[in-house]
This record gives sequence, C-alpha cells and structure tokens, in this order.
Amino acid sequence: MSERYAGPGARRAAERSERQKLALKLWTVLARAHAAVLAHSQADIARHGLTPGEFAVLEALYHKGPLLLGELQRKILVSSGGITYLVDSLERRGLVERRACEQDRRARYAALTPAGERFIAEIFEEHAAAIERAVSGLDLEEQRQAIELLKKLGLNAAALPRPGAGG
Repeated sequence: MSERYAGPGARRAAERSERQKLALKLWTVLARAHAAVLAHSQADIARHGLTPGEFAVLEALYHKGPLLLGELQRKILVSSGGITYLVDSLERRGLVERRACEQDRRARYAALTPAGERFIAEIFEEHAAAIERAVSGLDLEEQRQAIELLKKLGLNAAALPRPGAGG
C-alpha cells in the first residue's frame, strides 16, 4: 500500500496549534452562519423591491427618526457616496426626504415621508418574522448567549490593530 500524498498545505495544517485550528474553524462557522441568515434577510427584502442598503436606510429612520446624513451613513456602514445614492433612490420613490438642519446649513437630515413611514411599517414585522425563523435553530437562551459572545468577540477584534496597519 502506498502512502497518500499530503501537500504542503496539509502538512502545515497538521502543525497548527489547537488554538489556531479552533480560531480558523470559528471563523468558517461564523461566516457560514452569517451567509445562511443573510440569505433569508435578503430574500425578504428583495420581495419588497428594495436593496439591502435601501432597507437599512428605511429601517434606521423608522426606529431612530430623522438622522443627519453622516449619522445615517455611520449607522448603516456605507460610504458618504453610498448614503447619497441610497437617499437619492428612496427620495425618487417618495419614501425619504431631505430636510435642512437649522444648526448647520451645510448639513441635511434624512427623514421618512408619510408614504415611507407606512411602507416600512407594513413590511418590517414580516421582515422581523423572517429573521426570527432564520435564527430559530437556537432557543431563546442560546440566542442571548450568542449575542453576548459575538458582542465580546466583535469588540475585542475591533480593538486589535489590523494586519498591515502598523500595529
């Protein structure tokens, strides 16, 4: 019987520490879980004729009220050009409007129009139910534990210097 050839990657994998193997496995499982839940979210959003970015704008304004464009940009994690594009798109559809900021004439608020308020109110509960179904593989206590663990993981990762960032 001949020995099975193991390439250099397989030999390196065998040499990895248990801690490193576990970290890589966690990253893979986390990415796959995110992709699976995201697919449910995006499918629900698409059936309402929205992009994920448009839905994020509507959802943020629905729950937070009018926001300065910069605040909205940071809240939904898009570029300044991205927020302009999304607000323009929703404005053309009559769902969002820009409002002047009395304290700073250069700043603008994004706010839901009455039509936008009705639209997001109609679709949000269905969206919340779709997410609830997507995460139903965990019971309520497991969901609470996952939230705490993922929050801890995210905060720690955010505080670390990034590779190549000089730290």
